[in-house]
Amino acid sequence: MNSQKIRLGIIGAGAIGNVHLSTFSQLTDSIILQGITDAYLPLAEQRATEYKVHQVFNSAEDLIHDSNIDAVIIGVPNKWHAPLALQALKAGKHVLIEKPMGIDSEAAKEIVRAQRDSGRIVMVAHQMRWQWQIQQIKEQVEKGSLGKIYHAKTGWFRRKGIPGWGSWFTTKSEAGGGPLIDIGVHMLDLGLYLMGNPKPVSVYGSTYAEFGPRKKGIGTWGTPNWNGQYDVEDLATALIKMEDGSTLSLEVSWAVHMATSNNPFIHLMGSEGGASLDGNSAKILTEQFDRAIDLELTPKDLEEDERIQLSKHFIECILEEKQPITSVMSGLTNNLILDAIYESSKTGREVILDWEI
Repeated sequence: MNSQKIRLGIIGAGAIGNVHLSTFSQLTDSIILQGITDAYLPLAEQRATEYKVHQVFNSAEDLIHDSNIDAVIIGVPNKWHAPLALQALKAGKHVLIEKPMGIDSEAAKEIVRAQRDSGRIVMVAHQMRWQWQIQQIKEQVEKGSLGKIYHAKTGWFRRKGIPGWGSWFTTKSEAGGGPLIDIGVHMLDLGLYLMGNPKPVSVYGSTYAEFGPRKKGIGTWGTPNWNGQYDVEDLATALIKMEDGSTLSLEVSWAVHMATSNNPFIHLMGSEGGASLDGNSAKILTEQFDRAIDLELTPKDLEEDERIQLSKHFIECILEEKQPITSVMSGLTNNLILDAIYESSKTGREVILDWEI
């Protein structure tokens, strides 16, 4: 690496790739924006000009195998997460990969094996872990303020928010699923993280597609392709049981007829206290002198953006050779549960997770 500066290659110049470019361009003391590529090269060229990226590559393969690239950021449709991560790891690159880590658990297991063989850093870009509300709740959990967390409820209801109808977002072979794998994976990841990362062992779940097939519930994100297809769910619900007996309830939708704030939410239920997050509002819930007490959390001065913190963590993990908090095992855990929810919905039965790698 060039004087401890990490030379980054970005695969995917679309919306999420642009977010990474915007973020890492603020960290040029630690990184060099070395290369970029996209299936639509004119967009890659536009981003390169905008962010002063050194080189535009004709393909992801060319970028991955260039000796001037130290680490690769993967911001493409879910179908390509694992194939590109596997190529990058085989080529000796570190990897920052968008969620979900794999399109399914088999793809995730391949990444876990490749990461172990390569010894390189693989980090999943779950930026919500770095939100100030989540960090403050996590701090109280680690202090033991909540006691034993025996149940958590989390989710994200969008009332009218199906993205890019007919695009890869709504095509199972490219996305892997609908809101469950899109926004549900964020809430699943947060729930497990705040509970202290207990080991999930079984899942019971159901999925529904009541809006998308009728071209209803359309949101503003993404570009529709009305000649495309919709073969994913628009609502999912699940109960996840852990090895220690605790449980996590998950509910997510892209479209639903209900009163909703459209905000992500999480509620932790502990023996000594609880915590609740709804959008930007976060509270610690406890009891004193036989009275219920709600403690509103507030941001500290000069809170850094969660994407900046995520990106700094990736850099730090590479330079200090340490595992990220959103490691391959956290990515695999999420993928195992997502697969189990879809399977349970098909069979109507509880699914035992298969941890064999």
